[in-house]
Amino acid sequence: MELHIDPISTTASRIEGLQVINAKMVTDDRGTVRELYRQSSYSNFLPNTVSAWGQVNLTRTNRGAVRGLHGEAMSKLVTVAFGSAFGVYVDTRPNSKTRGAVVTVHLTPGIQVFVPQGVCNGFQALDDNTEYLYFFDNEWVPGMPGIALCPLDSELDIAWPIHIDPNNLEQISAKDASAPNLKDIVNSYFQKKSND
Repeated sequence: MELHIDPISTTASRIEGLQVINAKMVTDDRGTVRELYRQSSYSNFLPNTVSAWGQVNLTRTNRGAVRGLHGEAMSKLVTVAFGSAFGVYVDTRPNSKTRGAVVTVHLTPGIQVFVPQGVCNGFQALDDNTEYLYFFDNEWVPGMPGIALCPLDSELDIAWPIHIDPNNLEQISAKDASAPNLKDIVNSYFQKKSND
């Protein structure tokens, strides 16, 4: 096999600021090298507010299990290092033109999503031992501002590929299953604004 290079490319989504990225990949007879991040390339399409990554996490998740939906006070670059996942992103930003929009992405190694601050991020593992990689522009600290959104909110109309049993703690945490729905979050925000 000859050397093959797939350059980095990006695609906008229905959520303002959320981008799907095909990472640069170099393939030859030995395998593939993927660029997870190169500042000079990514600075062309990431916002100026993302100048460095403050924390990087890797989760290993069993097939069918769900993590999220979480929207902490940080921007994220997410991808799958091993396996595959059904990525879900929901715009919960109160003043966003795309508030309430839902985007789903089939994540495999080499496919990345840039998630702006205030957009909830979650996923369902489609393979055993799926490794989901997060780059954060801020370090996570207990009590930091953010939103948790119930992945089972029927109004989001998310077609999870593998059925989710809300009582199965091996599949979804009690905290995620009992998180508020989008309507409650929006109503709470506007009620708070009217009381200010």
